[in-house]
Amino acid sequence: MRKIFIASLAIVMVSIFAASAQQDGGQEEVITLTVEQAVEYALQNSRDLKSNDIDLAIKERSAKYSWNVFLPEITLSGSAARTTDIDSTLQSANGSAQIMQMIKGLHPGVPLPEVSILEAEEKYHWALVGNINAQLNLSLAYIYSIKAAKAGYEGGKITWEQSQKQTIMNIKKLFYGLLLQQESLEIQRMSLENARQRAAQAQVNFNNGRIPQLQFFNAQVTYENQRPEVETAERSFNQQLDTFAFLIGMPVGTKIELSGSIEPEYVNVTTEELLEKYGEQNLNVRSLQNNIDILNMNLKALNLSSYTPALVLSYGWQPVGTWWSGDLDFADQGSLSITLAFNITNMLPWSANRQKAQDLKDNISKLNLTMETLTENQKVQVRKAVDTLNQAREQIDSMGRTVELARRSYDMSVSSFNNGRMELLDVRDAQTQLNQAMLGQLNQKFNYISALMDLEYELNSDLSEYKE
Repeated sequence: MRKIFIASLAIVMVSIFAASAQQDGGQEEVITLTVEQAVEYALQNSRDLKSNDIDLAIKERSAKYSWNVFLPEITLSGSAARTTDIDSTLQSANGSAQIMQMIKGLHPGVPLPEVSILEAEEKYHWALVGNINAQLNLSLAYIYSIKAAKAGYEGGKITWEQSQKQTIMNIKKLFYGLLLQQESLEIQRMSLENARQRAAQAQVNFNNGRIPQLQFFNAQVTYENQRPEVETAERSFNQQLDTFAFLIGMPVGTKIELSGSIEPEYVNVTTEELLEKYGEQNLNVRSLQNNIDILNMNLKALNLSSYTPALVLSYGWQPVGTWWSGDLDFADQGSLSITLAFNITNMLPWSANRQKAQDLKDNISKLNLTMETLTENQKVQVRKAVDTLNQAREQIDSMGRTVELARRSYDMSVSSFNNGRMELLDVRDAQTQLNQAMLGQLNQKFNYISALMDLEYELNSDLSEYKE
């Protein structure tokens, strides 16, 4: 009995633990996000933005150390050389030694260095050679090369700013697009609940003999038909939320909930005023102008390298060690040179250097034409955005009045239906008109918010000063 009791107790404990674990695991954490929080999270976790950070760091490092063209090129080397023929060297050395011996015999009182007759030993075949060489090339072209590197860094900062603002705009548009989808889903849910209530009221009316059985069945069918539509819309919305969470850098499977509403902040702007005040702040225009500046600097550097001399400073220290005196002796065979050189070939009009310069000029001309096109296109985009703002605002106000009328019509239809004085089809028509009016107003509000974001991005400016 005791064993049976212990086994039963163990089974009960395991069951309780499993149930507790299942309950804890079933409660998924839901993260609530506002549009500002979504943008902040994307800026911190976006892989594309992190890649842009690396690109900017590369350009910054290139600009920071662009002066390194003035560093001399220093090389250090060492070698051991063996010659196969040293007869002439030995003969000369032995002749000198014999002369020293004769002098010592004739003048024994005169102090002379100790000398010996050299023999063809292996060590006399070898020489040790060291070499330290420093060379510095100087050209006026380096000035514009350094400027081009710094301009490249400025262009990198513009590109980085573009990616940041593009990401912010895209995340905001996605966020408000999901809010629009969420509001649409809420309208569908409200319609489903209204259909359920009408079906319940139809049953009451049928039981009281106010409506025929066919009308009661129609109310039930209408309710049942709307349920799958709402469930499909809910699944689609949840899938869109999962995609949004992935895009801003959240782990796959993170459950999020959106907090916010589609309520635009109206601005009072004109196309002419905006272009005059902010026309030159467009990031695409600034980036293109930066590219033109870099090409001009490269062209000046190329011209200077072609038509001005290059100064080359070179110094080399070359110690050479031999055993020809009997012991290891070193001699310095280094040199210092200062050279002023012109490259005549690069000055010729048909040379590769001059052809490259002509290519740079043509590319600069092409970019200037692109700049004109970009400037004109900016005017079109700003005018289009301002027109969209004005039109959307008019539609929002107009549809606001339509929503109120549709809501009053629907309420009156429901009241008449509940009293058995109106057909179900009339109520459904009133419901459809109300839903269309509400969705239409929401769409126009989204269009206004989206157009305002496009306008601010196009002008690279915050237009909060124009808000009413």
